[in-house]
Amino acid sequence: MPLARRLPKRGFFSPFKKEFQIVNLVTLQKLSTDGRIQNGVVNPDVLQKLGVVKNVRTPVKVLGNGELKAKLDVAAHAFSKSALQKIETAGGKAQTIQTTASSNG
Repeated sequence: MPLARRLPKRGFFSPFKKEFQIVNLVTLQKLSTDGRIQNGVVNPDVLQKLGVVKNVRTPVKVLGNGELKAKLDVAAHAFSKSALQKIETAGGKAQTIQTTASSNG
């Protein structure tokens, strides 16, 4: 019998866990100061082209680590409370994107 089947399994693994790709405000500020963000619009497609996230299909969550001084219109699947506050304080907008449910069948 293979080793993986002989060893005991530990803990609980939820089949409904949501996986997010994390983007911090520090990263958005750096991209903005470098002039890599066009028209102040940030969405998962733009982040993939810039190499910040790997896959457009995996949801993106923006976290509030760091300061944001640039006025950006950010569209992501989820935001932390501090990220929402910092984006709006800088004069930008935060738009939540709805995830589409894919059928496995």
